Amino acid sequence: MLVTLSTRPAVRRCAGTGALALALLGAGLPATGRPQPDLSRFYQQKVTWAACKGPDMPKDLQCGKVTVPLDYARPRTGTLDVALARYQATGKKRGSVLLNFGGPGAAGIPSLAAEGKQFMDLTNGYDVVGFDPRGVGRSSPVSCGEGSDEASTAMDDESGLAHPQTLLAKLREAAAECARHSGPVLPHIGTVNASRDLDVIRQALGDKKLNYLGFSYGTRLGAVYAAQFPHKVGRVALDGVDTLTEPLAEQGVAGAQGQQTALDDFLDWCTTDVACPFGQDRRAAGDQVLGIVRSLDKSPVPTDFGGSFSGQDLVGAIGQGLYSKQLWPSLERALASLVEDGDTRRILSFATGGSGLPPLGGHHKNGGLVDPQDVPVDNLEAALMAINCADDPDRPGAAQVTKDLKRLRAEYEQASPVFGRYRLTQLLMCYGRPKGTDFIRDRVKNVDSARMLLVGTRGDPATPYRWTVETAARLGSSAVVLDNRGDGHTGYTSSKCVHRKVDDFLLYGSLPPSGSSCPADGNAWSGITNSTN
Repeated sequence: MLVTLSTRPAVRRCAGTGALALALLGAGLPATGRPQPDLSRFYQQKVTWAACKGPDMPKDLQCGKVTVPLDYARPRTGTLDVALARYQATGKKRGSVLLNFGGPGAAGIPSLAAEGKQFMDLTNGYDVVGFDPRGVGRSSPVSCGEGSDEASTAMDDESGLAHPQTLLAKLREAAAECARHSGPVLPHIGTVNASRDLDVIRQALGDKKLNYLGFSYGTRLGAVYAAQFPHKVGRVALDGVDTLTEPLAEQGVAGAQGQQTALDDFLDWCTTDVACPFGQDRRAAGDQVLGIVRSLDKSPVPTDFGGSFSGQDLVGAIGQGLYSKQLWPSLERALASLVEDGDTRRILSFATGGSGLPPLGGHHKNGGLVDPQDVPVDNLEAALMAINCADDPDRPGAAQVTKDLKRLRAEYEQASPVFGRYRLTQLLMCYGRPKGTDFIRDRVKNVDSARMLLVGTRGDPATPYRWTVETAARLGSSAVVLDNRGDGHTGYTSSKCVHRKVDDFLLYGSLPPSGSSCPADGNAWSGITNSTN
């Protein structure tokens, strides 16, 4: 029910002109005369499909994989496998359409398995393909062990403000824990490399151009692909458009505000139901939520799966449940189990993105796919932080963090008393990690590609409509904007009008006029998640 990752290597000279041409085309790079890495073996793959294993997998869903370089600049130093799944085309097939469900950190295969019915119209012309990006789900999943918990604990009460050097030391320790648990994929995670993986997948699927539908964070991935491979862009639709330029600190404030609005809406709904665990007094319900978070932060409770469940774990779980009004009844029941019985099992399924609860463990060393039950419990959160940090070129030093900490704490808590600390911790978790790429901020603009459809929703709590406008202006003439006048995060699963216009574009190439709009359906919800925005 979830959902909801540059180097510009140069190409090594090959013995034959055909091999060199294939390597250049595969890399999406111009021939410069300089030696460049030979990627031809990665662009010669074909996917072998078989029935997906697991009790929750639909019988008509097939699974496969592609192999990609761990490091595109040094492709001989190691590889990793990227997990794929597809629903086969039922009509006349024109190729494949790849889906990314957001996050970053949302695994595509369980999302496609759970939400496949939303995309069945697209099988009239396409194989509908989902994937777990590098570092996510079954594709060499990253983990932080207990590192995130330790960093969050350092922000307790006023301790982080009073002793910033202690906080910074714990953040460095957390970064080291993430590196230790994640293994060799961590330095090569991020949207620039995930975009290059997309192109390998495109070729392995037998498509000359990429047809793509990306939600939320998936719009960032789509935009980066268009900048890296402009002449490989087929029909690309981006729904719930992410920012390409706003610093992480500002994104976090916007995200906290949006999540607080969504929580307020949830409590408005919950307190009209006699089963609401917070009663029917709306103001008291808000105070209760904040009180439970603070109580669990002070005294985390043990879980049936080992480890403990803190207030920040609860905040993360609530955040996942709020992106979909369809999930609100399940979130209400999960919160009731926690409040009334002290049972954490239901709410934990939101905290882990519904991925199950294996123990925290080390990385998978050989780059092969991991089994679904072996995906670390914290993979969603760990991948979110790793990808966002890898995509962000801003990395303030200790003096700047110390100077800004009190101001940031106040801004985040003003944005949301419930989500502020959680979002600030996500921002601070980049401290101690290598500086991220400047490719997205500096190079993803004025894209010379086929036209792409950008859908922005006016009442989106996670990706503000202004980001759609700003990103469209940045991408240039290739961007066509569809204004969804409804509410909820993304429009495809909440608006019949948006759904129809996106399908018409992907299936038939029919684009609406830029600036045209879809009316509110009056029953908005979204099954797509975004943990970032």
